[in-house]
Amino acid sequence: MTIQEFSLLLAAVLASAFGQLFLKLGAVQLGQVTSANAIAHILSIATTPTLIAGLTAYGVGAVLYILVLTRVELSVAAPAASMIYLASVLIGVLVFKEDLSPGRLVGLGLIMGGVVLVASR
Repeated sequence: MTIQEFSLLLAAVLASAFGQLFLKLGAVQLGQVTSANAIAHILSIATTPTLIAGLTAYGVGAVLYILVLTRVELSVAAPAASMIYLASVLIGVLVFKEDLSPGRLVGLGLIMGGVVLVASR
């Protein structure tokens, strides 16, 4: 994978990570969905700015990932795209103050090690 291809992949991952961030922020605004409020919550998705931003960011990430797929083999691009797991955990810990257990840390290390092994030729 060239530096340009990796940069494009990284941009796709970051766009998707921002999508996760905004979707979580929007979900917190909506509150918990129950059978009594499900229809109202589904309708609220279309009018909640943070959810719209999240869906937009995901769309941008998807377009960028498609561009990656025009240049990189799927067997390399798909595992490398798992960097979204690292970004999501970092967002959870830094923004939402979620716990980062030693087990999660080891799991992330294994994922990132796998990405390096698969992306290198």
